[in-house]
Amino acid sequence: MGRLEDGRAVFVPRTAPGDLVELTAIEGRARFARARVAQVVEPGSGRVSPRCVHYERELCGGCQLQHLDPPTQLEAKRQIVADALVRIGRLEVSVPPLVPAEAAWEYRSRITLALAPGRRHAGYHPLDRPDRVFPLERCHLARPELMVLWDAVRGALPLLPADSQQLVLRVDRAGGLHVVVKATGGQAWTAGPRLRERLAARGVAATIWWQPDQGALRVMAGDRSALPATVFEQVHPGLADRIRAEAVAALGALGGVHAWDLYAGIGETTEALLAGRAQVSSVELDRQAVEYATARGPVGSNVSRHQGRVEAVVGTLPTPGVVITNPPRAGMAPEALAAIRAAHPGRVVYISCDPATLARDLAVLCATTEDAPGFRLRSVQAYDLFPQTAHVETVAVLEG
Repeated sequence: MGRLEDGRAVFVPRTAPGDLVELTAIEGRARFARARVAQVVEPGSGRVSPRCVHYERELCGGCQLQHLDPPTQLEAKRQIVADALVRIGRLEVSVPPLVPAEAAWEYRSRITLALAPGRRHAGYHPLDRPDRVFPLERCHLARPELMVLWDAVRGALPLLPADSQQLVLRVDRAGGLHVVVKATGGQAWTAGPRLRERLAARGVAATIWWQPDQGALRVMAGDRSALPATVFEQVHPGLADRIRAEAVAALGALGGVHAWDLYAGIGETTEALLAGRAQVSSVELDRQAVEYATARGPVGSNVSRHQGRVEAVVGTLPTPGVVITNPPRAGMAPEALAAIRAAHPGRVVYISCDPATLARDLAVLCATTEDAPGFRLRSVQAYDLFPQTAHVETVAVLEG
């Protein structure tokens, strides 16, 4: 954010603190403006040259902070979290420095590419241009094995169905490679085995998946016992494991305590809670994730798994002593927040990927009303789960 000559704030992407820039494409509003950088006259102290050629040449929208050095990125994200808690949540809490990632590059275990019309090429969208797709050469955030897979796939794009919309490339925890083809229509596709053979000829073994519009995900070629490639898992598994462990530890002693694991995914948090001898009720919307968690995870009287929307299920669960919740970017539904307030467990740990919705939901949980006291926000810790981007993962700990 900078200032125009008339005093209005102007929001300019791809700038650094301390930059003096000439602006172009200024869009003025009554109280603020938006613009783009025409030229950097004097660079700020935190500005660096982006590593990826797509960042400036195509204005790739996949990253937002490649032009900042690591300390400046971390402080910018810390400030994003702190500002959201104060401005949206009206909460006064100290936000310590971010926990950095071990790897700032080549960490993503999954990338999602858009397909240009006619399958001419695949890639990402330019900044603020979701109607366009530029051809990807290399993504420096993706793990190296994914770029090897991409080099093999992009020469075989004509084998994809004509109604292809997205292409997901993924490497699982065991190192297995997956190609997920998402289509907009219901046309039959039989070229999956040919695609797998084409990749094998390039020395790449991958499981080929196809998901037609409104249809079920299915294996077209390869390992049919593999983890469903569309089941959600963080794209930075190593740091995600640390976040999960620290979030569970923040709940305190779990022996004999009933815990809610909301938005439970494939059950990794549930397993950690069970390892602490808690009794667990887990809730997850994705049926495949619940089936996978049930098949691979512990069974017995200490765990009950529920498939459905959290807001529709929580009213049926036993009263919890602790709650851990990890909702999507949209945050929690009002009904889910109301259920937590009504149950008023001793401790709540909220894992968030969006500071704005986190602040909104914490304001609800911490509000004291005539009907019920609010929770106390004990601590906030942010993590650099997505280096080079403006996204940040945050763990908030509340006490009843």
